[in-house]
Amino acid sequence: MPYTFTEAIEPTGLSDHDIAVMLSTYLADKPKPKKVLLLPPDITRFNSYAGPITRMLCGLLDGAAIDIMPALGTHVPMTAEEIDRMYPGVSPSLFRTHNWREDVVHLGDVPADFIKNVSAGLYDQPIRVEINRRLVEGGYDMIVSVGQVVPHEVAGMANYNKNVFVGCGGAGFIHGSHFLGAVYGMENMMGRDFTPVHRVFDYAEEAFCKDIPLTYILTVTAPNDQGPNVRSLAVGRDRRMFSDSIRVSQNANLNFLEKPLRKVVAYLDPEVFHTTWIGNKAIYRTRMAIADGGELLVIAPGVHRFGEDLGNDKLIRKYGYVGRERILAAVRQNEDLRGSLSVAAHLIHGSSDGRFAITYAPGHLTREEIESVNFRYMGLDEALGRYDVHALKPGVNTVRGEEMYFIPNPALGLWADRNRFDNAAPGQ
Repeated sequence: MPYTFTEAIEPTGLSDHDIAVMLSTYLADKPKPKKVLLLPPDITRFNSYAGPITRMLCGLLDGAAIDIMPALGTHVPMTAEEIDRMYPGVSPSLFRTHNWREDVVHLGDVPADFIKNVSAGLYDQPIRVEINRRLVEGGYDMIVSVGQVVPHEVAGMANYNKNVFVGCGGAGFIHGSHFLGAVYGMENMMGRDFTPVHRVFDYAEEAFCKDIPLTYILTVTAPNDQGPNVRSLAVGRDRRMFSDSIRVSQNANLNFLEKPLRKVVAYLDPEVFHTTWIGNKAIYRTRMAIADGGELLVIAPGVHRFGEDLGNDKLIRKYGYVGRERILAAVRQNEDLRGSLSVAAHLIHGSSDGRFAITYAPGHLTREEIESVNFRYMGLDEALGRYDVHALKPGVNTVRGEEMYFIPNPALGLWADRNRFDNAAPGQ
């Protein structure tokens, strides 16, 4: 299918004018819709540039009945304050909430033999395809998914149809896809195209979603002092637009290091990161950069619990971040964890398997809570006193004679030792 793709030439990135022209030109060739559903990300993708794009779409689609349903996945619904911060100028009355446990319909299954083939034989269970019923039963003549392409621990690269099948998906698809990625190994997927998980997404779209009137808008952003710098924009519905965007993200968001790092300090914005379910991006995105025997310190002033969902929180507290083999054994032995495979995947992802130490300095969890799930603990005041997150520069710093590497927002990229990245292997 035809799609449009623009990559920024100037270091300042694409301007609002560039983006608005591209969107209006694309929409001008389409029949004017009467009822539209927009699927942007939630606050955890604040730097996606989805806020300005959603506001532009509301203006360009003036006259249509518009619903906005953030692609929450398992995340908690956006608060009124978060909507106002991320989507200023967009009426809060337009927003709808996705409930991944209840508001979904079953479209079919990705068969076990396909799963076994794409996972190199590591996983052989069918995966239920469930998406929010609005996409199927809502009577929309245009559905627009807005999202950011960036390295991701579950899929390899975030977005395209992940926004539909996970962001607007149900328990069956979320559990199955997350566990597939965990079994295959996130280090074998992050930063790469055509991963096993995305091949499952592509199968599901081709088999079950051809008649859904989807359009994808994909951004690639890179951080700078003024906010997100839009490096590319793609609009349409064609798998090639995702690959084009991945190529840009690989240049903009992958940070290869000359040698493994002994000490990494990652900071989590308290207005965005409230749980380790989201905050563990500090672990996922740095694990290929940290030396054996090294340490990751996560300074997390806004973190107040483990799971976004209270049921998931309970399971995280029960089993802890105890390593791949112990979690796989727990899945085999315990029905509650078998029934929540996305939690099992999260617990695998959140452990270094003893390769490096993980220390959390949370704002609202106690030492006992942090240590009970197998992390080390540091008091928030002690961490902020030792590392002034507002004075440190991204990258290498020396603090009181200690060399450390500072990452002000781990959600914006992937950091890796080139040798470890190039020599990943399925199932490890």
